[in-house]
Amino acid sequence: MSGKRGVPVQDPLSLKFAALADPTRRAMLARLAQGQASVSEIAAPFLERMSLPAVTKHLQVLERAGLLTKTQDAQRRLCDLNPEGFKETAELLELYRQMWEQRFDQLGAYLETVTARQKQSSHQKSKGKNSDGGKKSTK
Repeated sequence: MSGKRGVPVQDPLSLKFAALADPTRRAMLARLAQGQASVSEIAAPFLERMSLPAVTKHLQVLERAGLLTKTQDAQRRLCDLNPEGFKETAELLELYRQMWEQRFDQLGAYLETVTARQKQSSHQKSKGKNSDGGKKSTK
């Protein structure tokens, strides 16, 4: 299935991960986590290395992914985080977090048993040696 200009339409979750993959867009979202901001306020830290149209394109990607919303306030365009847009992503990541937590718990339990066996084995070996380090007297 294709969208405008023959570009393949992606599912919403893929759009979100693609948007989040870019460090510039993540920085923009971090700014918005502090509160609503105008496009020019968001753009300010980036204008030394990119143009305003490039910043606008990054914001459009975030908006298309459902991670931010834009509203018009007189002459300013205001952007805000869209918490609902993060919900599906957070739910998916939570599933993987739970899986990895369970695996790390299993690994921890395994390492505890291995460590306990090694301690027990080395304790038994040292118990079998005499006080002069296990060397037999040649007298």
